[in-house]
Amino acid sequence: MEPANQEIVDPETGGDAKPRRKGIYLLPNLMTTGCLFSGFYGIVAAIDKHFDAAGKAVFVAMICDTLDGRLARLTKTESAFGKEYDSLADMVSFGLAPAIIAYQWGVVRIAEFGRYWGRFGWLACFFYAAAAALRLARFNARSATADKRYFEGLPSPSAAAIVAAFIWFASAWPEPGLTGLIGAFLVTASAGGLMVSSFSFPSFKQFNLDRRIKFVYLLLVPLFFVLIALEPATMLLSMFGTYALSAPVLWIGRRLRRLTRGPPTPGAS
Repeated sequence: MEPANQEIVDPETGGDAKPRRKGIYLLPNLMTTGCLFSGFYGIVAAIDKHFDAAGKAVFVAMICDTLDGRLARLTKTESAFGKEYDSLADMVSFGLAPAIIAYQWGVVRIAEFGRYWGRFGWLACFFYAAAAALRLARFNARSATADKRYFEGLPSPSAAAIVAAFIWFASAWPEPGLTGLIGAFLVTASAGGLMVSSFSFPSFKQFNLDRRIKFVYLLLVPLFFVLIALEPATMLLSMFGTYALSAPVLWIGRRLRRLTRGPPTPGAS
């Protein structure tokens, strides 16, 4: 993966100085390429009307995206190149791919109900793609000073998982009807809105895999995978949908508690 060494002439001795080695780290960038490939495949599968495969491809991209950063930190191969490459791959896999998958699945169908419904569909998909770009740009700009325990706005992989899981789930419908099509585009637009929101979502980056846990908790792991294997689209949509709704629901709960408490009593300690 590295080009030939670049020969550098020492200006004092006229001889060859120590060669400067250029290149990129193989392992983490290979996983990033896998993320990019999965997003690209999801787009191609959607164009070919294979929406279940398109939805699965987005989740494969999520696995690759999770592994590339962890591998880079584990092997101490983090680099500025890897960071930029990862961001570009995320835009394709979690920005463009879900938007195009939703567009291919629903816009042609919803346009049958009227021209304006078709416009609503592709505008919702574009809004999602633009929101993903803005979310990634904001994350890159604030990553150095942001609280690592939380994400500001819904992470783009989670937003992509919601859209992909919904389309994967809905791909089994023989005829979704206007209500189902509107629901798909509302889900897409809502996922985009949550990405650019200021809600705080837990990042789980502080979770320590080395700590001891109760044995009963370990039994939940195979149960979790069994449920996903039985109904993958339903379970993944439920899981990521719950995560996406958690921050807005908690925010509404805090607002309601403040309203029910009323203004503080003057003179109260």
